[in-house]
Amino acid sequence: MSIKIKDLLVPEVTCSNCQACCCSLEVMLISDTGVPSEYIYVDAYGSESMLRLDDGLCSALDRDTQMCSIYENRPWVCREFEMGSYECINERMEKL
Repeated sequence: MSIKIKDLLVPEVTCSNCQACCCSLEVMLISDTGVPSEYIYVDAYGSESMLRLDDGLCSALDRDTQMCSIYENRPWVCREFEMGSYECINERMEKL
């Protein structure tokens, strides 16, 4: 199945073709979901966000499977960012 966006046909996003495009976005931690401390970056002002590695991707992303290694404890922002949503498709289009 495909989705039409601005005269482009975009394949439906599934777990098998996700490409983890959202994992390059900054994710602020605004509630406690149990994210392990080794995945948290704390800035000089005490604000917390998901730590990103040298490749610019979230530290919780398993680079081999392209899946979240802390899925059950992922931040609220990640829970709200739905696979296949307008925001997801938009991020994928920007990566092309």
